[in-house]
Amino acid sequence: MKTIYYKDELNDEFSEAKITPRKIDEKYKYNHSIIWEFFSYVIQNILSMPIKTLYLKIKFHHKYIGREKLKNIKTGCYLYANHTQAFADTFIPSVAIYPKRNFLIVNPENVSIKPWGWLIELLGAIPVPGNTKAARNFLDRIKNRIDKNYSITIYPEAHIWPYYIGIRNFKEVSFKYPVEHKVPSFTVTNTYIKRNNEEEKADMITYIDGPFYPDPNLPKKEAQKKLRNEIYNKMVERSKNSNIEIIRYIKAEDKDKEKQ
Repeated sequence: MKTIYYKDELNDEFSEAKITPRKIDEKYKYNHSIIWEFFSYVIQNILSMPIKTLYLKIKFHHKYIGREKLKNIKTGCYLYANHTQAFADTFIPSVAIYPKRNFLIVNPENVSIKPWGWLIELLGAIPVPGNTKAARNFLDRIKNRIDKNYSITIYPEAHIWPYYIGIRNFKEVSFKYPVEHKVPSFTVTNTYIKRNNEEEKADMITYIDGPFYPDPNLPKKEAQKKLRNEIYNKMVERSKNSNIEIIRYIKAEDKDKEKQ
C-alpha cells in the first residue's frame, strides 16, 4: 500500500498532473455564441457519453445507488462530490444526471491543459475567476446554467487526493450558490469497494443523496453554514461504506511524532 504524508487537508494537492494555470481575468470568455453552445451540447451529452460510461464500467466496475433521486428535479441544482479521481470525478456526475446537462466548477489548471483546454471547456468546465471583474462574468455564467435547469457540480474539497476514502474538511464558501439561487443540492459520494480476489484494485460505488434545500427562514450566511454541514455529514456517513484503502494518507506531524 502506498502512503502519502500531508500537511494541510484544505490546500494540499496530490494530482500527478503539473500544469501552469492560465490567467482567468475579465478577458476570459464565459458566455458563448449559439454555435459554440450547440457543439458543446453535442460533445458533452452525445459524443462523450458512451466514452464516460465505458470508462467507468471498465476501470472501476462502477455503479450508482440513489441515482433515481435526480430524475424528478425539474429545476437547476448543485451536485457536491468528493474529489479522488482526475477523470472519473468529472464523468460520474454527468452520467448520473443525464439527460440533463451538467457543468463543473473547476480550477484554472483544468482549462489550461495544452492543447485540450478548449475541449474541456466544451465538456462543461467553468473555471474559477482570478479577479473581481472576471468574477462577475463567472457568476452570470453559473446563474445562466441554473436558470436553464442544468446541474452544476462542485468539489468542495477543491484538490484531488487519489483514492482517499474519507471526506476532507471543506469551507462554506461554495454553498452560497444554492442559497442565492434557491435551488436544491445533492451529494455525490464516491466510495471504494474491494474487488474480488484482487488486493490492489477497487470498484467504485457512488451514492446519490438529497435533495437538500437551503433554509429560507435563516439569514444567508447561516443558511449557507447549515447546508454545508448537512452536505458534509451525509458525505461522511456514505464514505464509511468504503472497505479498501489503496493509498493511505497520514498527517505529517503524526509521522514526526512516531519518530520521537
